[in-house]
Amino acid sequence: MSIFPYLVVVWVAACGLYGIVTSRHLVHQIISLIVLQSSTYVLFMAIGFRTAGVAPYFSDIPRDTLTVDPVVQALALTDVVVEAAVTALLLAFAVQAKKRFGSVDPQELRQLRD
Repeated sequence: MSIFPYLVVVWVAACGLYGIVTSRHLVHQIISLIVLQSSTYVLFMAIGFRTAGVAPYFSDIPRDTLTVDPVVQALALTDVVVEAAVTALLLAFAVQAKKRFGSVDPQELRQLRD
């Protein structure tokens, strides 16, 4: 078992968090959130990976064959769908913020609340 995929997860998540915290543009924050969520794909694949494992199609392989975990593959696919929906919703919010308030700077939008 290698620690490299987990280091990649931490690095990608840190890059996404840095972008979210330091950005002054809503679209950049959304892209940073996408990067942060992409680290979960690598995490799922690292958890489900087995050396010399085959794809989990059980109809044509012997019963004692080592396979990769199909549950984490399904979770990763579900994560992709959720990310697409969240991204679409957040981008729609950013477009509406630009139309209504004329800005996509989170600091300026926070001042409108007061």
